[in-house]
Amino acid sequence: MIDEQDRLGLRQRLLLATGLATLLVTLPGLLAAPAAAQQITGTPGTPSATMTLDGKQLPAEPPKFGGDIKETAKDSKPYWPPSVVPPKGAPNVLLIMTDDQGYGVTGTFGGVIPTPNMDRIAETGLRYTQFHSTALCSPTRAALITGRNHHSVGFGVIGELSTGYPGYDSVIGPENATIGTILRDNGFATSWFGKNHNTPTYLYSAAGPFDQWPVGMGFQYFYGFMGGETDQWTPYLYKNTTQIFPWIGKSGYNLTTDMADEAINYMNSLNAAAPDKPFFLYYVPGGTHSPHQPKKEWIDKFKGKFDMGWEKLREQIFANQKRLGVIPVNTQLTAWPDTLPKWDSLSLIQKKLYAREAEVFAAYAAYTDNEIGRVIKAVEDMGKLDNTLIIYISGDNGTSAEGTLEGTPNQMTAYNGVLKLPEAELMLHYENWGSDKTYPHMSVAWSWAFDTPFKWTKQVASHFGGTRQGMAISWPGHIKDVGGIRSQFHHIIDIVPTILEATGIQAPATVNGIAQRPIEGVSMAYTFDQANANAPSKRDTQYFEMFANRGIYHDGWYACTTPPEAPWLMGTAKMPEINEYKWELYNIAEDFSQNNDVAAKNPDKLQELKELFLTEAAKYQVLPLDNSVLTRLVTPRPSATAGKTVFTYTGANPGIPAENAPSIMNKDYKITAEITVAAGGAEGMIVTLGGRFSGYGLYLLKGKPVFVYNMLDLKRYRWEGGVGARDWLGTALKPGKHTIVFDFKYDGPGPAKGGTGVLSVDGKEYARQSIPHSIGFLMAIDESFDVGVDSRTGVDDSYKLPFQFTGKIDKLTFNLGPTQMTSSEQKSMRHALERARD
Repeated sequence: MIDEQDRLGLRQRLLLATGLATLLVTLPGLLAAPAAAQQITGTPGTPSATMTLDGKQLPAEPPKFGGDIKETAKDSKPYWPPSVVPPKGAPNVLLIMTDDQGYGVTGTFGGVIPTPNMDRIAETGLRYTQFHSTALCSPTRAALITGRNHHSVGFGVIGELSTGYPGYDSVIGPENATIGTILRDNGFATSWFGKNHNTPTYLYSAAGPFDQWPVGMGFQYFYGFMGGETDQWTPYLYKNTTQIFPWIGKSGYNLTTDMADEAINYMNSLNAAAPDKPFFLYYVPGGTHSPHQPKKEWIDKFKGKFDMGWEKLREQIFANQKRLGVIPVNTQLTAWPDTLPKWDSLSLIQKKLYAREAEVFAAYAAYTDNEIGRVIKAVEDMGKLDNTLIIYISGDNGTSAEGTLEGTPNQMTAYNGVLKLPEAELMLHYENWGSDKTYPHMSVAWSWAFDTPFKWTKQVASHFGGTRQGMAISWPGHIKDVGGIRSQFHHIIDIVPTILEATGIQAPATVNGIAQRPIEGVSMAYTFDQANANAPSKRDTQYFEMFANRGIYHDGWYACTTPPEAPWLMGTAKMPEINEYKWELYNIAEDFSQNNDVAAKNPDKLQELKELFLTEAAKYQVLPLDNSVLTRLVTPRPSATAGKTVFTYTGANPGIPAENAPSIMNKDYKITAEITVAAGGAEGMIVTLGGRFSGYGLYLLKGKPVFVYNMLDLKRYRWEGGVGARDWLGTALKPGKHTIVFDFKYDGPGPAKGGTGVLSVDGKEYARQSIPHSIGFLMAIDESFDVGVDSRTGVDDSYKLPFQFTGKIDKLTFNLGPTQMTSSEQKSMRHALERARD
């Protein structure tokens, strides 16, 4: 037994141990920033107490325990740590950005496509007429969510071109915390809806890691697609880190509407659970990146609207822009390039087809704006519109010129170097252009026109056709000059500091113990004040660079290189040495559209700006400059499958990213499926990559083995038993174990050559066929590699999804031969992949 003295000693030792433990837990906080820097509202220790951070350190040190711990609970006093909340009055933030829309697309900035919901933001807020992107998708997006230049956060180019230099490794490091992380740790609910092109492609799989996914970059909820683009009818969609298939069983499904539905449901749920918790919602739909896939009722609205042709369209947009005041009255319309056809040179059939392409694109832009409007209306219906900062950016770069000179019903053809299709093939898709039967893009000439009044298009960082974006901002009660126009020169990196100033939150010095790079943008909040309507821009310098195409702005002057290659040539032109590029010079304070090159008249100013570019380039990790696009494409990068020639799978394995799948292009390959057929027979997909627009599939159809090769939706080659094959009866497999082999011998060397395939079962040849061509560059963008099921679209129409295999896959093996391409051909293949992922 323990006597009373021992009991007291035990109690004292317990209290001493408890006190020491409490001291050890709270000591780091006591040694960190002074507690006074955190502002507590309410009675400290109560469940309702809240705390506003000073923001210098995220997350903040745990607050000191303020209660009292005794031996028993009845003698002790609890103390709840205060909940972290933003500064009082901090608004909700709705950050919207569309895709591949140049300055002349939206009606808000003079375009002929009605965008009433962007109009609404402009009419209750401000239009910005000199706001800029980086000229390419994922670099712009990286700069947008970090407030730092794209090279500063590793996104000098897209990840598919990444190299082992700090400005080009495609990894947003922990020293560059995103606005999602900053706002989340300051008490916001953070979410991301739509496109994510800031995760390295080799990290798309279930293997992770997920620190480069939205949920690992500060966004507590993610609903969207991975990569540069996706089919809107059957999207490559994720909820957080899990692939989902919401279109199954839903006739008329389209991601553009589904995404708005999901964002609205999320906000309503958040409002029901925590009505006082502010939100930061990052909304980035796929519209209007290819494929252009709006609903039919939207396409019907634009019938005949583009019969005037692209030159007349430019003139209409230009006149509208002057009428709205979104370009100065002395702006000149840049010349139509000699490299693009004039409308009057086209045949009647070409005019009919090309007008249809623009109708579908316009419908997609209008449809996207409509669904954005539903999200804005939901904020209003919750009674939160008056306390919401809305930033609406039209496009992450100029309008895309990747659709070839004539447009295409299947963008996969262009990505594989097929830049011209027979007119009859194009017209076959006239009626269903934009439907789920097409994966379309429009003619380059329309893209140039939609960038009015500027020259060039997406990918061209030197000229405003690639970088000038229309933007509108509203914030009721804070922007009183409603409907006003602001012409200060600003850049995508200026959005984060604007949000931080509006919310009263400062950029942290450390996040998770890691010192942060300074935010490189400047706040635009000064422009909200009507007194500053014509104030000088607080951004006096900004560099631009993409593929060694360069530009530099400084105090009203702009120097830039002349693009040596047009984007629609898909990297086929010979590039000059970097120091041999021609430079141009513009006084954009007087020449808004970059129309008058004054380099010859101002050699000293040009030299000054060229030197300034090099200074900025050194400062922001732009160096080393590199225009060897194809060389960079073959640079070894992290990969879970690099160098593998044998791939083995067991059972069902759907949803494997194409980057982690065996590549059968430009080589010999053998697929061996060891399966078990049950007593009642079996059918279903054994393995597939791709779908409706390109790819292959090995499956059992009513028990019979079939291999289908979908050649870019232009022709399908089919190996199966039946008349004309060795198994002329087309016999179904009997119950038991079987080995199915498809063995393909490639007719190399060189890309996209044909070959001979043999389908055999249990050592007996079933079917043999030779094909003249194969897919040489890119087989799948947003389709996954599926074993035991087909999770997306079918490679042909002989079966219905998901076509789950009803037998057992005991073992599936891919044996790959060496690639049969020269070094330069391999570079071209990877260049096509890069173009597809931008």
